[in-house]
Amino acid sequence: MTITSTYYLVVAAGIFTIVAVGLLLRRNVIVMFMCVELMLNAANLTFVAFARELNDVRGQALVFFSLVVAAAEVAVGLGIIVAIFRRRPRPAQGPGRMSERREPGVPANSERGPSGPVRSTESGKI
Repeated sequence: MTITSTYYLVVAAGIFTIVAVGLLLRRNVIVMFMCVELMLNAANLTFVAFARELNDVRGQALVFFSLVVAAAEVAVGLGIIVAIFRRRPRPAQGPGRMSERREPGVPANSERGPSGPVRSTESGKI
């Protein structure tokens, strides 16, 4: 059994379709970003299949440049995503959460005074 370029094109079309549906249904930015990268890889597979079918190197050269663009897209895109998530306001944390940030020397929520946290001094006086 000989594997023809039709098999490669069917696999590339299947990958592209599945990933396109995933891109439309997901709301997570990172997952959407990965879907776009997989779509580029499916397109690269079609370029290689046609280059093999036509016995031409230009399709593989196009894949090389497409991978360079995809790598640059990853670097810039992840930088933008990280910058957006750093600027987003974080949700308020309620009392008793383990991830609550405290200043050094300030006791936990259970040791709060009527006007805020009780601060201890070295002499023991408040």
